[in-house]
Amino acid sequence: MTALPNARLTDSRFVSRETWNRLARYETLVFKWQKSINLIAPSTVGSIRTRHILDSLQLFSLASKPRIWTDMGSGAGFPGLVTAICLLEAGTGWVHLVESNHKKAAFLRTAIAETGARATVHAMRIEDAAERLEGVEALSARALTALDDLLGYAALFARQSPDLECWFHKGLDYAEEVARARGHWSFDLIEHPSRVQDGSVILEIHRIAKL
Repeated sequence: MTALPNARLTDSRFVSRETWNRLARYETLVFKWQKSINLIAPSTVGSIRTRHILDSLQLFSLASKPRIWTDMGSGAGFPGLVTAICLLEAGTGWVHLVESNHKKAAFLRTAIAETGARATVHAMRIEDAAERLEGVEALSARALTALDDLLGYAALFARQSPDLECWFHKGLDYAEEVARARGHWSFDLIEHPSRVQDGSVILEIHRIAKL
């Protein structure tokens, strides 16, 4: 496995062959570890590349400038570990992978060791990470919780980083989540349509403030 299909989905950004190879190794690790711990939904095991890797890779195509990221509730590493693998090309930037489940955290550490990804694993609650991590410029999250709750977490990081960027993958019901969140939060929003699943988006959010 040396290349991912449908590279055009990455917004015309083509990463190096070395990065594709690392992503392929990561895919193999997910498949291997899935047999012993539940990293991803069983129904998506046969479509790891499209459903998870390419979906995550969209984020790097939108926000390719090297940043200090915190990926909240990293799970199997989507999108945070994909971003960290891609950052190897830039030679700068970093991803803090926050995952409180110790088995999943162990997987993430193994994946970092196997791919050389620019990332560190923090086996702790998001609230604790917000207190301990410094210099965070951007947040990411995928399939973690409702937007209203994500903004609550983001507000904790924004105390230290007023210019914080948030990049959240959301599914078909994202409009309802945005409307609900507008009832509690003020924020600037850009919707980036998914190139993997029709109707899904990546929400780019700035200037979060509690109402």
